[in-house]
Amino acid sequence: MNELKLNNKRTILVGLAFLSISAFWQMYDNLVPLILRETFHMDESLTGMIMAADNILALFLLPLFGGLSDRCGLGKLGRRTPFILAGTAGTVVLMNLLPVLDNSYYAAAAPFKLASFVIVLGLLLISMGTYRSPAVALMPDVTPKPLRSKGNAIINLMGAVGGVIYLGVSVILYPAEKTRGLEHVNYQPLFLIVAGIMAVSVMVLLLTIREPKLALENQALEKKHPEWNLAKDDGSGSEVLPGPVKRSLIFLLASIALWYAGYNGVTTWFSTYVAEVMGEGIGGTNTCLMVATVGAIVSYIPIGMAASKFGRKRTIQAGVILLAACFLAGFLLTVRASTITPVMYVAFALVGLAWAAINVNSLPMVVEMCRGSDVGRFTGYYYTASMTAQVITPVLAGTLMKHISYQVLFPYAAFFVAMSFVTMLFVRHGDSRAQAKTGLDAFEDMDD
Repeated sequence: MNELKLNNKRTILVGLAFLSISAFWQMYDNLVPLILRETFHMDESLTGMIMAADNILALFLLPLFGGLSDRCGLGKLGRRTPFILAGTAGTVVLMNLLPVLDNSYYAAAAPFKLASFVIVLGLLLISMGTYRSPAVALMPDVTPKPLRSKGNAIINLMGAVGGVIYLGVSVILYPAEKTRGLEHVNYQPLFLIVAGIMAVSVMVLLLTIREPKLALENQALEKKHPEWNLAKDDGSGSEVLPGPVKRSLIFLLASIALWYAGYNGVTTWFSTYVAEVMGEGIGGTNTCLMVATVGAIVSYIPIGMAASKFGRKRTIQAGVILLAACFLAGFLLTVRASTITPVMYVAFALVGLAWAAINVNSLPMVVEMCRGSDVGRFTGYYYTASMTAQVITPVLAGTLMKHISYQVLFPYAAFFVAMSFVTMLFVRHGDSRAQAKTGLDAFEDMDD
């Protein structure tokens, strides 16, 4: 009997949407706090509040547009692709206005320029929010449930590639010796490069992926395997989760919120932390982040395989333990050294491994609990949990850093990650299932 196999080539192409999204958010989290602090002279609490704005909007936009894409018919472009195209187009235009306003304000500060920056930033976040859930839901739409951890490993690998491209370019363009001592840094080249990455990625996806055909084929396959579905149809076409499954979903969403509270606290504030504690510029910061991303890249495929063998839950729990330990190590290393050391690169590589173990498996566990027609809505639940944490953590971490010490950042992150291990103990559903063995090789060979 033949084993159900993942179409790796197609999954890579689907992952181009996530590559573009990840490149954007890597740049956004990296540069916007620096611009707010260095150009507009905002303190940590106000910067944290603005950095939380995207997550506040996401609380409403991601479930909304995930659900809207679920209800769209499979037209010529499919359910998800129109959202991806429109959102990317709006984002590419708006994001390139930010460095223009940043440079203009530095040259001649004026209140209307600050207001314009904030307004454009808000519109940009809305544009991103319209298509993130549809873009992420595209992979489950065209991938059978038993293969979604492996599929999500490739999707996250593509996202990591987008982040590495951005970080690599930023390290080359803005080494520490080039930016040290400058009153203002012009980041417009980075914005233009990321915009180009996004536009090219989405155009390749549009030209190579026939979403309606692939989604229909996957729906037909899943109808042959009702045992894959944990949710039950109540007769009206609505989603009904059994009580134990619903409890697992709630604890899983709580876990997602907790580990994002820790992880996003570090990613949001790390560039400021390094500048304040170690005196390093964006080049030194991004070298650490690039090491973490490379660590994730080399881990994604092995992690997907490990999840298939040991289960998603156990793989996540191992990642949680490692991530908390790495954040504690980060604290010990930064209180003992005033500059970035080789040992810190090792710690960040392990952060990448740990985050891969968590991230590859968490979304598949969520969408495992729904029917195929509700993937967008359950993807929205996943992002509601993660964004709730990311609304709170930039403000909370920034406030603690301001009133206690910058060195509180890593213990703060380790605490929230450790708490997610406790909540994961109560998750009983959504783990990997045995793969079907009945001549499904044909799915591997479906036309791209």
